[in-house]
Amino acid sequence: MDGRRHVVKDIDGGAELKKSESGKLHLRIWITAVVDGVRRDYEIAFGKYSAVMAYATARADAPGGREADAERLSAQIKDLTGRKPWVYRRSNGTIELVCGRAHLEGFKRYAELSGVIATWLEETGRRA
Repeated sequence: MDGRRHVVKDIDGGAELKKSESGKLHLRIWITAVVDGVRRDYEIAFGKYSAVMAYATARADAPGGREADAERLSAQIKDLTGRKPWVYRRSNGTIELVCGRAHLEGFKRYAELSGVIATWLEETGRRA
């Protein structure tokens, strides 16, 4: 965000499929990383809507608050996928990061994620 450079170190990550209360299948990608010296666990949840979309919310309890957390998470997503997520600042103070199909394609490059992503795409009727 804002054209700044960040130091990103990936520590761990994975993906899993989860059914929502309504029965829809979601893809949850979790990442543990150190960005600019701050270690955080991040979660990105993909769902099948009119398009493949994922949402992550910056947390207020993170070091530096929501703005800093959003900036670190944005840097992390860009590091892994090659694309920055869209960032939306809501009127209630929340900051939401949104990923699309291109981000999902970037995540598929990682062996830890690719199998689960392919399964999710198949089970939700999306092409791999």
